[in-house]
Amino acid sequence: MKFKPNILFSWKLYSQKLLFNDVMAGVSVGVIALPLSMAFAIASGLKPEVGIFTAIISSVIIAVFGGCKVQIGGPAGAFIVIVYGILHTYGLSNLLIATTFSGVLLFMMGMMGLGKFILLIPQTVIYGFTSGIAVLILLSQFKEFFGLSVQLPVDFFGILQQVYLHIHEFDALTLLMSVSCLILMYGWRHLKQYLGVFRGVPEILVVLIMSTSAVIYWHLSIETIGHQYGGIANHFPPWITLSFDIAGIYHLLVPILTLALLGAIESLLCARVADGLTHETHDPNQELMGQGMANFVVPFFGGMPATGTIARTVTNIKSGATSPISGIVHALTLLIIVNFLGFLAKDIPLACLAAILVYVALNMGDWHRLMGYKQYRVSDQISMLSVFILTVIFNLTISITVGIFWAILIHSYDKWKSQD
Repeated sequence: MKFKPNILFSWKLYSQKLLFNDVMAGVSVGVIALPLSMAFAIASGLKPEVGIFTAIISSVIIAVFGGCKVQIGGPAGAFIVIVYGILHTYGLSNLLIATTFSGVLLFMMGMMGLGKFILLIPQTVIYGFTSGIAVLILLSQFKEFFGLSVQLPVDFFGILQQVYLHIHEFDALTLLMSVSCLILMYGWRHLKQYLGVFRGVPEILVVLIMSTSAVIYWHLSIETIGHQYGGIANHFPPWITLSFDIAGIYHLLVPILTLALLGAIESLLCARVADGLTHETHDPNQELMGQGMANFVVPFFGGMPATGTIARTVTNIKSGATSPISGIVHALTLLIIVNFLGFLAKDIPLACLAAILVYVALNMGDWHRLMGYKQYRVSDQISMLSVFILTVIFNLTISITVGIFWAILIHSYDKWKSQD
């Protein structure tokens, strides 16, 4: 398989006007990516700046070496649960090693032309994945959303048990902040058409500014990034030397496979959504190679797994992006914000970030398809519901394995029926 980044084919009929559109789109997405990147990192058990610098580094690499012109890379909600589990089971150093080798595996998948095979996974299996992950994200945010002091476990039933036992210990001010942010995001999104000049301001940015301003102005006694993390670093992270051995890699084989397969599915699903909006066609194998390079590099700067992100990619397209320049500008925007405005991050309430993740999860799940499962044929019903249940109750490793099994089985059956 030839290595042909899409950036090499992005300059036909390119103009100053398209450059301006790309720059404006990149700035818009960069502003949105700031709170999302921090929220995803914190929910994964990492420091907020890990998410930001992962977005900066991975976005540039994916833009330059990927197979989709308008793909925006960075931390994704789909990785929260698996990263949290790897971090607490294997430790930070092994998470970095697993991420690096998942990058190698992704690159090899692209080189072997497996990108098209990933695209054969039925939509119903994808619906089960995304809805299951959305439920897990919702559950993971109970602590910050309600202001609980108890540390929640990783497993589904453990979370439910601890929430049941400690929900009466909620902090009223934290809950008020969380609910207010959630209502404001939904309200802003539905009232945009009446907001005139402010209609282009994203709801996530609105709640970030207003909640942080409330904490500063009224000196609210509420958990913030400063209280828990001491703020965020305003300098580029140093190079980290990763040390490992063959026995250690074998020990991490399951996390590596899980990160690689989840990254492949998420990034190619995102690229497919981008194709529908731009009426262009991405190169799935080149996209996997670009994703692989990003995930190979970011751990050397302490970063977390990265992939194509649907919400930011869609925002990028709707903001007028036409080339990988927007992804590069998105990264530069984040870098500038961190360097010159990073000191303000210490006052961002964790309840606001929890509300943002709840908002993302509620919009991420394919709830209407899950509830309307009877509209699909029996094989699709079983595949969607089984993947959903396995994702929520067990873990992504099992659900991904079952999902791929269903993909092969359904595809083989369809092919056999077409020949019959």
